[in-house]
Amino acid sequence: MTLYNFDDNNIRWNKLGDFEHLLYSVLDIDENNKIIDVLFKFAANQQIVLHRHKAQNNTFVVQGEHRLYEASGKIKEIRPVGSYTVSPPNDEPHREGGGDQDVVVFFSIRGNDDILYEVLDDDLNLIATLGFQDFIGLYKAQQ
Repeated sequence: MTLYNFDDNNIRWNKLGDFEHLLYSVLDIDENNKIIDVLFKFAANQQIVLHRHKAQNNTFVVQGEHRLYEASGKIKEIRPVGSYTVSPPNDEPHREGGGDQDVVVFFSIRGNDDILYEVLDDDLNLIATLGFQDFIGLYKAQQ
């Protein structure tokens, strides 16, 4: 079987505020059905900001190893390339990151007009939210 490498050179990656180890590219937004399709790139051997998913996230690992961490930093789950996962909303905070190489993950966020993600500090205090309208703004800004 032939192995292929994913080439992301033609993807226009964007930085999300001051958040480290995280890039994104919004691919499409279906405003009628409240679906956001976005690629996230998490840096190798790093963890992104602590957060909660407030909407269903369907994910497909395009490149690398998608790692999920508990709030404490302990590894919770490793999803290899080619993994597809359906994750319902969950109040458990976690971090995400790449394995030994940057990971690219396709997220299909199935939400509503409300908050899709809550961003937390290390003491679990809410510091920011990302909602459907925020993603519309990010999509328009990258075009």
